[in-house]
Amino acid sequence: MNTVDSGRRFFSRPRVVVSKCLGFDAVRYNGAIIPCEFVDRLRGTVDFFPVCPEMEIGLGTPRDPIHIARRGNKDILIQPATGRELTESMNRFSEKFLSSLTAVDGFILKSRSPSCGIKEVKIHSDKEKSPAVGKGPGFFGGKVLESYPGLAIEDEGRLLNLKIREHFLTRIFAFAAFREIRKSGSMGQLVQFQAQNKLLLMSYSQKEMRLLGKIVANHEKQPFEKVATEYALHLQMALLKPSRDSNNINTLMHALGYFSKKVPPREKKYFLGMLEKYRNKRVMLPVPVGILRGWVYRFEEPYLMGQTFFEPYPEELVEIFDSGRGREIG
Repeated sequence: MNTVDSGRRFFSRPRVVVSKCLGFDAVRYNGAIIPCEFVDRLRGTVDFFPVCPEMEIGLGTPRDPIHIARRGNKDILIQPATGRELTESMNRFSEKFLSSLTAVDGFILKSRSPSCGIKEVKIHSDKEKSPAVGKGPGFFGGKVLESYPGLAIEDEGRLLNLKIREHFLTRIFAFAAFREIRKSGSMGQLVQFQAQNKLLLMSYSQKEMRLLGKIVANHEKQPFEKVATEYALHLQMALLKPSRDSNNINTLMHALGYFSKKVPPREKKYFLGMLEKYRNKRVMLPVPVGILRGWVYRFEEPYLMGQTFFEPYPEELVEIFDSGRGREIG
């Protein structure tokens, strides 16, 4: 298994497609390379697959910029300075590239790019030097969203937002771990995966958590691959949206039950006080989680020691910086 050792548990290495201009090569239209601190920090824990769709369809660097134009009811990809229309070549490349991917857990794409953008890409009217008439995904980014609706797909701009970044990391490491389980073909390992992720899934969607439990129970004795296929779909659905504060509080209270007779009343009162502060948005989630995590190791609670909820991704990737931008998660 291809893993990362965090010092407490092993993490499967996610496979992530990334825009090549984000720190990998000078392929921007102006011949630049764009530093991306988040991508750089992931290099030791993630297997990256860089791609530049514009270079792949034959555009050199530096090159005249391209943009999306609306012609009638149809959006096209054009290079205004040369008059070249690139719609068909970009669509062909996108479909060929995405169909060639054997296993992938997520995408980090260049924001607002007419090729790679996943949202907020300007759409111009089909006139010279026209203003923007709308916004949407780029041509390659749009194909990614269509082809992988359940995977973790973000741009480097949105990943400056703390909650979006934590959600992205949680998903890619969960998907990578499941991918290894699926490769093993072991029903026992799938059952164990479900057990280890119970609290994490509870914090995201109790409905999907219960459904995933029924899937792994496999009362109808279905073959492993059929069970794994159904499990993969509902795992993606469970983690599609960020966890809500109310779900996190319910999960933390559930975990507290393991220590109700172990911790002194004063410590319990302190934890409940921090939980109330979290409810009122006066502290962040890691504060009450950190208290519980300390008890997990202090009392060596075996069930909770294996729960991914307490460390959904390698601790070295934790970063509290928040740009305050990109609040829209969906």
